[in-house]
This record gives sequence, C-alpha cells and structure tokens, in this order.
Amino acid sequence: MSRMADLPADGAMDLDAWLPAAEIVTRHRREARADPDALWSAARSVRLDQTRTIGRLVRWRIPGVPADQSFMRLLAEDPFTVLDEGAHHSISGLCGRIWTLQRDYAQLRGPDDFMAWDAPRTVRVLFAHWVTPGGDGRGSTLHSEARIGPTDSIATMRLRALWLAVGPFERLIGAEPLALAAARAEAAARQRP
Repeated sequence: MSRMADLPADGAMDLDAWLPAAEIVTRHRREARADPDALWSAARSVRLDQTRTIGRLVRWRIPGVPADQSFMRLLAEDPFTVLDEGAHHSISGLCGRIWTLQRDYAQLRGPDDFMAWDAPRTVRVLFAHWVTPGGDGRGSTLHSEARIGPTDSIATMRLRALWLAVGPFERLIGAEPLALAAARAEAAARQRP
C-alpha cells in the first residue's frame, strides 16, 4: 500500500518526507507517446544488460548482481529496500558507505529502518521513479530522482570527493534506462490497433 499522496499537477513527487536534507539530488525525465500504464510497465522491464554504462557500473559496484536483472528488481532487493510503491511509482532506499569498494551497506528491513538511519560516516540514498500522464492526454512522462544525504560532516566530505569523480558523468548515464523505457513503451503503443 502506498504512503504517497496524489501527485501535484506538475508531476513532482514530494520526497522531502523521506530525505529532506540531501547533499546531492539528481533528476531525469523522459516523455513518451504512450499511456502511463504502458510506460510504467516498460520502465519496470529495463534490465542492467540492456544499458551500455550504468548496468556495468552497478554490477561492478554491487558484485553478484545478475546481468539480466531489471533495475526495478535491483532496487527491491538487498542492499536496497522498497520504501513505498504504487500503481505508477516506486521509492527505494539504501544506507551505508557508498564510497568504499566493499559492500558496506546496511541491511534495512523496511521504511522505518531507512528513516531512523543515522550511523556515523554513512549516507542515506533514495531512488524514486514514477510516471505522470501527459498534459495533452496522449502521452506520459517517466521521472527519476536520486537523493543522497550524509549523516555527518565526515560523510559529507567523502561524498563530495566521490561526486567529483562520478558527478560529471551522471547526466550521461543516469537517463539511459529512461530512454530505453520510453522507446519500448512507444514501440508497444505503435503495435496496438
């Protein structure tokens, strides 16, 4: 069952209830000439091995993840936990030290563990994906937002150092799954009578 209220007319999801003091926030969106159900279904089906860069980065960073795993399934399994989901949205979280090469993540049992997380020298990471109907009634938009909130000043410094290396590439790789989902949803819409 979803804890989220209805989305406002502009399609923005209020994620401040989950992570208000984020040091880093990234946002992507992709419009598609497909209805919201088709776009959400397509978004849920995009797999790591169908992307060029981000899939390899995820598998390098979280060893043992199968190449054919969908992004949505990835965000629903350890080390992530689903915080909230509904017919056209999903919010997941992860906590730990994302700058180490070890799999240094907390084992979260659910939303309450994510909200209460405050271990020193760590971060909370939020991933939200949702679909909104298009204003013209003929399409829809897939949104993606990631937030990272450090628990203390040492975590903030480590996060900033990591972001210096990763940040410049985020725009190039962060939207890749959204483009695949939009193309897939539009192709499915063209095949319908």
